[in-house]
Amino acid sequence: MSANQNNNHDRQRHAKNAPYDSSTSNENSHSYQPRKLTSIAGYALLLSSASFVLVGCQSTSMPSSAAGSAIDFNIANTADSQAQGRAFNDSLTAIAKRHEQLFDQDKYPNTDNQAKSHLLAAIRQHLATEHVAVAQASYQAVPFIDADSIDAGSSSLLRTIIETYGYGLEHSDSEYDDSTSDESDDSESSYDESGYNSEGLSKSKYSEEERKAIAAMVKLHATDLIENMEEDEDLVFGEDGFNGYGYNKDGYHRQDYDSNTTEEYELAESAAVAAVLDEAGENEELAYNDYDEYEEEGSDNDNRGGILAGMSDLKLKNLAKNYEAMQMAKQQPKPLNEKNTPIAATGVIGQMLSMFHRTPEQIAATNAYQYQNLTFNSVSQYKPKQRQLQSVYSYDYMAPTISSSIQIPLAFDFNNSSITVDPSAIMPIVALAKPENTPLPNQMASHTVSFGLPESITTQLPSAVIYDAAIAAIQSSMAELAPEHFSAVDIRDDQFAKEVGANRAVKVYFGSQQSGEMIGKTLKYMTRSLQDYVDANPNKYPDGAMLKAALDKLALYNKGYQSADVGSLLQLIEAVGPISFNQTNYYYLDSSDRLLAKQQRMNIGGDLLGSTTTVLNQIRYDKASFNRHILTPLLAESFGADAKPAIDGNAWIATQRQQKDRLQTARYARYDYSYSSSEDDSDSRDDDSSREEYSDVYPNSDVKEDTDRRSEDK
Repeated sequence: MSANQNNNHDRQRHAKNAPYDSSTSNENSHSYQPRKLTSIAGYALLLSSASFVLVGCQSTSMPSSAAGSAIDFNIANTADSQAQGRAFNDSLTAIAKRHEQLFDQDKYPNTDNQAKSHLLAAIRQHLATEHVAVAQASYQAVPFIDADSIDAGSSSLLRTIIETYGYGLEHSDSEYDDSTSDESDDSESSYDESGYNSEGLSKSKYSEEERKAIAAMVKLHATDLIENMEEDEDLVFGEDGFNGYGYNKDGYHRQDYDSNTTEEYELAESAAVAAVLDEAGENEELAYNDYDEYEEEGSDNDNRGGILAGMSDLKLKNLAKNYEAMQMAKQQPKPLNEKNTPIAATGVIGQMLSMFHRTPEQIAATNAYQYQNLTFNSVSQYKPKQRQLQSVYSYDYMAPTISSSIQIPLAFDFNNSSITVDPSAIMPIVALAKPENTPLPNQMASHTVSFGLPESITTQLPSAVIYDAAIAAIQSSMAELAPEHFSAVDIRDDQFAKEVGANRAVKVYFGSQQSGEMIGKTLKYMTRSLQDYVDANPNKYPDGAMLKAALDKLALYNKGYQSADVGSLLQLIEAVGPISFNQTNYYYLDSSDRLLAKQQRMNIGGDLLGSTTTVLNQIRYDKASFNRHILTPLLAESFGADAKPAIDGNAWIATQRQQKDRLQTARYARYDYSYSSSEDDSDSRDDDSSREEYSDVYPNSDVKEDTDRRSEDK
C-alpha cells in the first residue's frame, strides 16, 4: 500500500472519531483551566513571599479600618466622600503622632534621655547650692591583658614597631662588624709571620692608579712618616733609599723609576691630593655637583612617587623581615651557663621596654604591699555665692607596721582672685633649695599663706568672670552630649547606693572620645562667654584691646574644628601612644533629683607598662559624713571663722625679691670697686715708669719735682 493511501486512511479514521474527540477535549479543557489558574496563583504567592523574605520584610494583612478609609473616587456620594476624607486625615494624624513618639525625645524621652534629664537637673541644683563633700580614693592594679584573653602573649603595635626598629639597628651593626672582621682575617692571612705579603713587594694588589695615589699620599705625609719611622721597622729607609714597603723619602716606589714618567707622577699626585681633600670635605665643587645630582634625582623621585614618595624610606619589607627574624630569635632557648649573656633578641631598646613592663608577680606585690594600704582622702566645702572652695587633701599610708600622712589645706577664692595653702608639706623641699629664704615653723604667724593674682591681671579679666564662664560651660557642654552616654543602672544590689540612701543612679561613660568632646565644647562655650563679657564693657575693652583681640582670634580658630574632632585626636593619641584612659561616673540621686553621692572609676595604663591602674573615688555629699570625718577639724582650723589670718604671700615674695635686688646691687658695687682699684694701680704703675723715663732722659731735679707734683694731683 502506498504512502498516500495510508495517509488518506488515517485522515478518514480521525474524521470518524472527530465528534467524540472534540467533546472529550472540551471537557478536558474546562477541567484543566482552573488547575492552571490555581498553579499560577500559587507560583505568584510563592514568589511574593520569597521576595519579602529576601528583603527582610514581613507581609501583614491591612487593617480593616485602613482599608475602609481608602477614598473611592468612583463614588459620587458626598457624605461618603467626606467620611472617607475624615478617615484619611485621622490616619495621617495617627501616623505623624507615631513617628513623633519614635523620634521626638523632648516630648517622649526614652530611658537614656530620662536618665540624662534627671542628672542634668541634679547637677544644676548641686552647683547652685552650698554643700560639703567627703571623698576617698583607692587604687588597684591588674595586668593590661588578661591571661585568658585571645590577646595574651601579643604586644601592642607601638611596642612591636619600636622593638622591630631596634632589632634592625642592632643586627645591622653586628653584621657590619662581622663583615669587617672577616675582611681583616682574610687580609691578615695573606701575610707571613714577618708581616710582609707572601706574594712579595714587587707584586702589588693595587691597580696602577691606586698605587700612584698611595705614593702621592706617602709623599704628602712624608714628614710625619719620617718622624715616626722608629716606631715601625718597615718605615726605616735602607741603604738603597727605600723602606720595607718599597717607597723612598719622596714617596715614589722603586718600580716607578722604570715604567713611569714625571708627568704621570704629577697627575697621580694631584689625583691623590684631590681624593684626600674630598674625604676631608674640602672639595666643595665635587660635593656641590654630587648634591645637585642628588637633588635632581630626588625631584624625579618626587614627581614619580607623588605624595607617597616618602613611604619608600620606611622600608616596609625590611621591617617585616626584621619582625619575623626577631620573633624567631625570641623562640630560641636562652643560654644558661655562659658568663657573658648575649643581648636579648629585641636588642637594647627591647630590654629597656622590658624594664618598664610589669610582670603579674610585680603587680600582685604592688597591690599587697602598697595599694591595699594607700588611700587619698579629702573633705571640701563649696560656697557658690562667695565663689569659694575650701578643701583639705590627705595622702595616707596605713600599714600594720608603719603609718604616714601628708595633709595639705587648700582654698580657692575667685571673688578675691586668691589661693590659700598650708606650705608645711613642701617646706622641707624649699629648705633644701633655699634655706636662707625658708622660715621656721615658730617664725610664721599663721600656718597658711595666701597668694593673689597681680592687679594688672585682675583689672583686665577678673577671676570671677572666668569662674562663671567655666561653670556655665561645663553644664552646657554636658547637656550637649549624646543621650546614649547616659544610662540608668539597677542599684538593687549596689552596696554604696544603700549606704547613701539613693533611689536611682545614672551612669555616664567618658572615654577618650567623650572627654575630648567635652574639652572642645567647654573651650568654645568659655570663649563665647568671655566675648559676651568683653562686648558688654566697651569702655573697658575698646577696639584693639589685647584681650578682645586674643578672644577674637581664639573664636576664629574655634570655627576651624568641631568638638568631636578633639575627641578623635585623643583617640588617635590613645591608639598610638603608650597609655589608654577612660572614666566611668555613677551619680546617685534621691527621689527629688538631689545629688547624694558620686562614684568615679578611672582606668590608666598601657601595654608598655604592662598593667592598668584603677582609681576608684567615692564622694559623699551628706553633712553627717562631713561632721565625723577626721580631717574636718583641720579644715575649720585653716579656713574657718576663727582661723588665723593667712600670711600675705605676695608681700613675702616682694621682700625676697627686694633682698635679692639689694644683694645683686652690692655685688655689682664690689665689681665696680675692684675695677676702679685695678685702674688706679695701673695708673700708678704707669706714673712710676714715666718718672723713671723722665729722670733717665732729663736728670734735672726740676723735671723730677714736676712729675711728682702731677702724680700727687691725680
